[in-house]
Amino acid sequence: MKKYAPIRPDIAAAQAMAGAQSYVRQGSIEVRLARSLKEIKAAQKLRYTIFYEEMHARPDWRMRLTRRDIDPYDIFCDHLLVLDHDRPKGKRIVGTYRLLRQEVAQRHKGFYSSGEYDLSPLMTDSFRAQIGEDKQLLELGRSCVHKDYRANSTINLLWKGIAEYLKEHNIAYMFGCASFEGTDPAEFTQSMSYLYHNHLVPDDFKVRALSDQFVDMNRVPSEELDVRMARRALPPLIKGYLRIGCFIGDGAVVDEQFGTTDVFILLPVEKIAKRYSKKYDLKGEANDSGAEIAAVQ
Repeated sequence: MKKYAPIRPDIAAAQAMAGAQSYVRQGSIEVRLARSLKEIKAAQKLRYTIFYEEMHARPDWRMRLTRRDIDPYDIFCDHLLVLDHDRPKGKRIVGTYRLLRQEVAQRHKGFYSSGEYDLSPLMTDSFRAQIGEDKQLLELGRSCVHKDYRANSTINLLWKGIAEYLKEHNIAYMFGCASFEGTDPAEFTQSMSYLYHNHLVPDDFKVRALSDQFVDMNRVPSEELDVRMARRALPPLIKGYLRIGCFIGDGAVVDEQFGTTDVFILLPVEKIAKRYSKKYDLKGEANDSGAEIAAVQ
């Protein structure tokens, strides 16, 4: 039986409590970190509505009972929220993104992605020297936006909030698992092969899927690829990350719970800063999972 730790103020991420600053405010829409355990639970309810009711993820008994998407990492992650203050109290959270900093992960359970990928290349002394001693990694996951707010304006505000968080915590690289909708990798042969041949993470810090879950992405020789078709078939979130210069890990992983095939995304923050210092254009990438969009679970 899966065990869940209760959310308690003494171990929840320090900034996910009262006093967390507002990162962005435009009209009635605000982007900030959760300020209470109640807000974290509301974000979990939004995740449940989108992942398990709108989409095809499979909840366990406790999720069905509470109607919240929960896992053991929620207790020490920061939870970035999009709020609409024109909505009734208790229904104002319309978007969320879960953020796990390296300094927090090292004090607790590590990173969520380590359940699918070997992250050890990102923990070496050489990689640390490359990013700088005062810098750290950030794992992003569990992103979703209410169906009535999946517009460019909301997504841009969400990413502006993330940008402020990156500066606040000296983040050098972001990473997470983005997904294709479906559990048959053969359906994504062209797209995965395109990612492998054109965007694979460099050898000196090559993150690779765990051996017992590894799905080879090198399915079509580069000279036989229909690049136009492969790029067109990519999920919007992966397209968005590619536009701002992400790398792709070696190997995909099938996630039966979420009904997806995952690929690893590694994104240097400096590429965001150079291209989107004032505006973040990841339009269309409103949720982690779905029939037409990608996932960072």
